[in-house]
Amino acid sequence: MTMNFPTRPGVFTASLTPLDPDSSPDLNQLVSHVKWLLGQGSDGVALLGSTGEANSLTMEQRLAIIEHAPKELPPEKLMLGTGSCSLQDTISLTRASLKSGVFTVLVLPPFYYRPQSEEGAFSYFSQLIDTVSEERLRIIFYNFPQLTGFSFSLELLMRLRERYGAVAAGIKDSSGDWDNMKMLAREMPDFSVYAGTEKFLLDILREGGAGCITATGNLTSPACREVYRAWRSGNAEEAENAQQVLTRQRLTLQQKPFVSGLKALLQQSVPDLRWNNLLPPFVPLSQEEITAFSEEAHAAGIQLPVRD
Repeated sequence: MTMNFPTRPGVFTASLTPLDPDSSPDLNQLVSHVKWLLGQGSDGVALLGSTGEANSLTMEQRLAIIEHAPKELPPEKLMLGTGSCSLQDTISLTRASLKSGVFTVLVLPPFYYRPQSEEGAFSYFSQLIDTVSEERLRIIFYNFPQLTGFSFSLELLMRLRERYGAVAAGIKDSSGDWDNMKMLAREMPDFSVYAGTEKFLLDILREGGAGCITATGNLTSPACREVYRAWRSGNAEEAENAQQVLTRQRLTLQQKPFVSGLKALLQQSVPDLRWNNLLPPFVPLSQEEITAFSEEAHAAGIQLPVRD
């Protein structure tokens, strides 16, 4: 199947950020985790997203990840979160991403002084693109209205696309609104539309979308790979069956807050990696919750990692 997207299609996992006891990112452990995710079936990995606790990290910590990760990982398989309430911080993080060799960035709208109009959002992103001034830049707009209070409209995205071409490359839609995702994929066929959940992976592929960017890919990458592989090979029945398995896994994992729940399951299986370290306001699950959650994950067919 021919797909001409301005960014890498497929399944991206929104990676967790492993933390040392002093709450600083463990850069070596992060690289190890991303390598594992790529080996498990992720086509790419998004760092410094919501699942990565990016907006609880300092600028210095985010810059350290941006500078270090592409030295150890294939830059073309990375997507870096550079969105911030401060436009100047967003510009600095985006420039750092480009300098590191990663040209695809995931950008939230400003989410405290949220845009009072679409003109305000257009101004924010226009200033970002004009100031960075790099034709190789590819922005994935991050639509997560439950957290940001702002939703990207078709009109705004088309306006940005018309003005900036492939630089305004796509969207991660974490709204949960399937009708909106479908509409975007149909109305903007040269735009990379990623569902924010693998629950809609097969659906968005059928509509001409690019794939998904998902938090639970930290544990569902093998099942995601089966759906994507079957769809790419044209085996509709196999893809549908694989999607049913994947959806069950997703629904199981989303019962708990993603950061707390996913880190708890990883900590259970790889205790030496200290996945139990969280940044406030996240709090760890109780041991009773972890035990029950692990059993539910196993029943859904989720294979927890075993690594040396």
